[in-house]
Amino acid sequence: MTEQDADQLAYNIIVFTQGFIHGSIGANVADYKKVFLDLLGAYQTIDREKLRKHLGLFLDDILPTAEKYGIAMCIHPDDPPFPLLGLPRIVSTKDDLSWIFDYNPSPSNGFTYCSGSLSARKDNPMEDILETFKERVHFIHLRNTHVREDGSFYERGHIDGDVNFPALIKTLLTEQKRREREGLRYSRMPVRPDHGIKMLDDYNRNSPPGYPLIGRMRGLAEIKGIEAGIEFMLGDSTKH
Repeated sequence: MTEQDADQLAYNIIVFTQGFIHGSIGANVADYKKVFLDLLGAYQTIDREKLRKHLGLFLDDILPTAEKYGIAMCIHPDDPPFPLLGLPRIVSTKDDLSWIFDYNPSPSNGFTYCSGSLSARKDNPMEDILETFKERVHFIHLRNTHVREDGSFYERGHIDGDVNFPALIKTLLTEQKRREREGLRYSRMPVRPDHGIKMLDDYNRNSPPGYPLIGRMRGLAEIKGIEAGIEFMLGDSTKH
């Protein structure tokens, strides 16, 4: 990379993308790189076990209130699901999710099934993870990736990557029908096309990386098409 390319990448990661999410470092911050490095420095004494302990304390504090008011908490998997910039990771694998749910078995203690985040790690068994923890899914992010042999990855179209979307959607629909049939408190599982591939007029829009309007609409249409077909196969086409 040229120095200009590197600066642009740093800006996109630290300010542009993260500003879209929560805005901890705004565009008006002069030395955003220093602020970012200072934030990373706060984790120098935090290892994997200490971070787990902190998560456990948070769950113990928040889950009784969540249960009282019928709030479904849904922790998001690490994105990407492996160490980055020296930060510990504790929501990256099936074992990590087992620890979280074993630590506190509250029905409000759930997770976001993000197929894009979890699939960025080649050794994550996507269908097995969903089948094992389907009762804990309270939110669904659907996107697709392709993992190279060296472990690096890139995003693909919703039905073009390594993830078997029809298998996942069938499991999710079957689980939601079970919840509705049994009258469970947390029956709904909101879903969104998490990211999308730029296409057509997306190149003329100043949208955050990963969030093109038309590309995400295409992803949503593909997801809805798979859903409609599986609903029909399961004997319930009345919703479409």
